[in-house]
Amino acid sequence: MANGFLFLYHNYNTMKYRQLTKEQFEELHLEFATFLAAQQIDVDEWNVIKENKPEVAEEEMNVFSDVVWEKVLQKASYLEHFSTNSINLFRCDIEEIHRIVVKINKEDINLLTSDDYNWFVDNSQDKSIEYFKGQKPYVKERNIEVFDLIEKGSVVSDGKLYEAVFKLIS
Repeated sequence: MANGFLFLYHNYNTMKYRQLTKEQFEELHLEFATFLAAQQIDVDEWNVIKENKPEVAEEEMNVFSDVVWEKVLQKASYLEHFSTNSINLFRCDIEEIHRIVVKINKEDINLLTSDDYNWFVDNSQDKSIEYFKGQKPYVKERNIEVFDLIEKGSVVSDGKLYEAVFKLIS
């Protein structure tokens, strides 16, 4: 086994985030192959590791997952979380997180449908819509808190909706 591999294995026995899904690994198979190659592990050796030392293979997958998550979270500046009658918008700065909540007090609204979302966009000043905004410093490490929001259903966004709503209510 390559020394670099043993070094990684012995130094990373806990995960910071969570392991990527099977689909995410499939999507990132070239990056994972490069990650293994950097540790002097080729396809044949990887297959032997998976077969004979599944716990070591699992650990390598965990280390790679943390590396990927760290890169994604570092770049994540905006998040969005939609529910049937509200939208949570987040701007993730370095020291603090800013949040805008859009709450629609209207029966039969479902912002998860394009028709109702378009109604919101076209009627953003309707009296049934409430806006709240706030900010707070991170309690934990920034990327841990951003990851937690993603795990709870938020998705990384380009920030256009956040900035448009921010401009509207400022």
